[in-house]
Amino acid sequence: MITTKGLTGSEALLRVLAGMGVEHIFASPGSEWAPVWEDLAKKDPNEEHKLLYLSSRHEETAVGMATGYAKASGKLPAVMLHTTVGSLHGAMALRGALHEQIPMVVLAGESIDFGESEGPDPGKQWLRHLADIGGPVRLVKNCVKWSVGMSSSTLIPATIQRACQLAMSSPRGPVFVGLPMEFLFHKMSTDAPASTIFPPPPTPALRGLEELADLLENAENPMIITEAAGENITSVQRLVELAELLGAAVVETRSCTYLNFPRSHPLHGGFQPRELLQEADLILLLATVAPWHPSSTKLNPGAKVVVLDENPLRQELPFWGFPVDLVLTGEVESSLELLLDHLKQRILPNDPPRVDRVQRWQQRHRERKQIWESEALALKEEKPIDTRWVVYKLNEMLPPDSIIVEETITHRLAIHRYLDRLQPGCFFSGFTGGLGTGLGTALGVKIARPDRPVIALIGDGAFNYNPVLADLGFAQEYEIPILIVLFNNQGYLTMKEELPRFYPKGWAMKTGTFLGTSITPSPNYAAIAGAFGGYGEKVEEPSEIGPALERGLAALSRGQVALLDIWLNPVN
Repeated sequence: MITTKGLTGSEALLRVLAGMGVEHIFASPGSEWAPVWEDLAKKDPNEEHKLLYLSSRHEETAVGMATGYAKASGKLPAVMLHTTVGSLHGAMALRGALHEQIPMVVLAGESIDFGESEGPDPGKQWLRHLADIGGPVRLVKNCVKWSVGMSSSTLIPATIQRACQLAMSSPRGPVFVGLPMEFLFHKMSTDAPASTIFPPPPTPALRGLEELADLLENAENPMIITEAAGENITSVQRLVELAELLGAAVVETRSCTYLNFPRSHPLHGGFQPRELLQEADLILLLATVAPWHPSSTKLNPGAKVVVLDENPLRQELPFWGFPVDLVLTGEVESSLELLLDHLKQRILPNDPPRVDRVQRWQQRHRERKQIWESEALALKEEKPIDTRWVVYKLNEMLPPDSIIVEETITHRLAIHRYLDRLQPGCFFSGFTGGLGTGLGTALGVKIARPDRPVIALIGDGAFNYNPVLADLGFAQEYEIPILIVLFNNQGYLTMKEELPRFYPKGWAMKTGTFLGTSITPSPNYAAIAGAFGGYGEKVEEPSEIGPALERGLAALSRGQVALLDIWLNPVN
């Protein structure tokens, strides 16, 4: 049990968070958190747990850091935002965490008395500038898993404890608690409930696992598609074991959020599942939201589709639409362990059909890699610089313990294809629908893995959506360096690509008028790093990619933020 009786609401809040395993608070706070700041400043030798409070200068930075930290550490973070206005700033990032099932406890202050009751006056700003009907809880309820406002200070210990449990329960996600400032001064009359454990993750029913094992055993050409199975290293190891046992290809989607399967493994089937759908007679969708598009795409006649995930039918989406023959609800790591136990009793290691499948996939993997390498090498003198050459060189030069955080759109496929030296647990996407959290995600990953070099790959469009000054200011203040590789094509290529697709003979194509695509004149992005004590460099020559990466990595090793502004073929 976590003892809170006799503490102030602020003290109880911090004690419960620490008692539930929270180690870091990521904040972009306002004045309602003064009691928390006071309590964090105390030097209390009796406290067993200490929370590290990290104050950023923008709400998207705070939520992005919590996301990266949770992805890289597997631990539950807390976030503190400034009432209604701060919550709205962070809402886009919270929506991303919801869709990616990233746990965090998000706290926002409010006022319910507006200075009319006894006790400290929260200030005149609340009624004039900050208050909305329903408070922050109402404003962000659709962007989080669970949203509740405190109605009594007595409820603080139990509610914060429950919030932690809900964030970590399946399917995990951000939970939101509105906490009136007045309650932070109140004395607690109760302790937190005697329940500090998190609920165990779900595992599939035995009958369903047996049915899946039957389908996999009898399949002539099984295929596994995944986007997020690589959330932890053990899951990747289990997936490799399963693929090798079955002789099945593992195909990642273009939108994969982790490194789910070693890209150098001969059973890696690439990043375009739709091209292989007519071959497979059994498709296992493992932690996958959208394996192909459109969902009504015709499959191989008679093919079976099995879904295995903590949230298999994606309850948060308005439409899904994929054909499904078997649905299993279960956490990936434990589910794969159980499935392997079933299959090892059935499948012989040297089964001839399995050996033939492995050889076929090995040949295709080898040919695909040769084509990609030839494409990159053919571009090594091309100017403007091509993304494929940049990522090819980066792959050559990556320190073996590097971690990549990616927030791009049109550059993403090249990043997946060429970064084949990355280890499991060393790739994280910073993009889910909305741009602007990539740098925050990279900083959060660096906080979780301080001894590893963290490299953020980001397009100039995404870079402009990020709160860059807040991100670099945080990196400077807390001495948390990252290397930023900026893919600068001076525009939004994905927007320009829509016009020839929808209007191939339209006015935009005839006149060369592409509205909403330009980021020109392109500023001196490299100079921004210098304003925060970092290293910046503009790169325009393909021959300078390698040396520039060396200089950027050297700056990183010296503890500096580094930004390489790499000029690509412009959009307009």
